[in-house]
Amino acid sequence: MRAAIVDKPGEIRVGEVPDPKPGDRQVVVKVGACGICGTDLHIADGHFPPTPYPIVPGHEFAGEIVELGADVPGGWKVGDRVAVDPSLFCGYCKPCRSGRGNLCENWNATGDTVNGAFAEYVAVPSANCYRMPDTMTWEQGALVEPVSCAVHGVRRIGVEAGERFLVVGAGTMGLIMQQLLQRAGAQVTVVDRNTARLGRAMDLGAVAVAGDVKDLDDEKFDAAADCTGAAPAIEAAFDSLQRGGRLLVFGVAPAEARVALSPFRIYNDEITVVGSMAVMNSFGAALDLVASGAVDTGALLTDTLPLEQYPDALALMRSGAGLKVQVIPGGEGA
Repeated sequence: MRAAIVDKPGEIRVGEVPDPKPGDRQVVVKVGACGICGTDLHIADGHFPPTPYPIVPGHEFAGEIVELGADVPGGWKVGDRVAVDPSLFCGYCKPCRSGRGNLCENWNATGDTVNGAFAEYVAVPSANCYRMPDTMTWEQGALVEPVSCAVHGVRRIGVEAGERFLVVGAGTMGLIMQQLLQRAGAQVTVVDRNTARLGRAMDLGAVAVAGDVKDLDDEKFDAAADCTGAAPAIEAAFDSLQRGGRLLVFGVAPAEARVALSPFRIYNDEITVVGSMAVMNSFGAALDLVASGAVDTGALLTDTLPLEQYPDALALMRSGAGLKVQVIPGGEGA
């Protein structure tokens, strides 16, 4: 089959790899759509430490089951349409046994540490499959994974109706976060230095937008979410908080990045700093949100490219010219 392959950091190609075979309790999915996220850029650049090389990336995906392995439970059958949670938790380490599988000591994920879905086919555990309604497109199904990350993030930070919330970053994740916070009753202000993105934030209901936190006239917020992973943005979000405020570190920063936060403010103002790592019991809820239209996916998806143009899709994502870029291995949506 054809697949995108990162042979090693900086070396990316589209070529032939063996067709996947399903193991016990696995299924093979014919990929309908697979989205590019910031983690894929880190993998391409060698900045995501868990990744081995070579690897077929791709962890935001949906498609059709075309083959069943042995002992697949749950009534799955060939032809079922599914969105797939890429999480691969061991189930036996302390975090897994305490219900925090996303912190698994043996953490793996489809497309991050094992071959993923920038390919015609991918083998996945049947337990990670979620049935899609016929009304959902492949493109919408591939957006369930990023929505599930934001669902987990909102649960981590918490939100009360009427709170003033700052979202830093108006990319795909920032706009998803904005929508979920507003759904919970927050008044959301969105900041992004790429001001071309701010119109979408306003269309989605932001109470205000700005190109930089410092352009907000020293307004203070009850809570803030950084959706960029950039150290200066995290610091600016922290500085925007009022006493008793909460900061969600949601964007994926390079492992070596460092930020300067005032420990006196954290102490004296009782500032809470919270992290949010990937997906945790949030995939089903995210699928329901997408299927019901509670998340406006049309505002997020800007570009779809065929598999053969995967390097171009990465470059487009890196340029910031669009929002969510997806690869369609079969050449067309469904």
